[in-house]
Amino acid sequence: MTRARLNIFVEPEHARRLEDLSLHRGVSKSSVIAAALASFLSPDATDQREAATVKRLDRLSRQFERLERDQAILIETVALYLRHYLTVALPVPEQQQEALRAQGRARYAQFIEQLARHVQRGRSLVREIHEEIGPLDGDAPVASVAPDGGEGGA
Repeated sequence: MTRARLNIFVEPEHARRLEDLSLHRGVSKSSVIAAALASFLSPDATDQREAATVKRLDRLSRQFERLERDQAILIETVALYLRHYLTVALPVPEQQQEALRAQGRARYAQFIEQLARHVQRGRSLVREIHEEIGPLDGDAPVASVAPDGGEGGA
């Protein structure tokens, strides 16, 4: 078999890595380059790279869809809480405001402690909500549910 002689120029870093690889494997630099070129030019290699890329993109798409779903749940949760709070909260007389602020700080500290325990145990409130409401269609947006049980926005 006749082989063609090529003179090529490569970056110094690539030349160093080629030298290291050929020494490590005990083969010539020409055989490393020939194997790399054969792999690069192989139609199977192109298909394999494309399949790997598609697989990664599919995984990223599924992760993005879960993030969108979780974000929609979070937005609805905050909106429903705000609607409830703004509907139920009464104005507080000025003489009681300091006592209520102190009570609010204590409740907030208790909330943070509970949140820390929840996170340390590896539990996810969003996952618990998913389990309670069942699987959602990945393409369908999360419907907002008004306090009266009907659908609607916040």
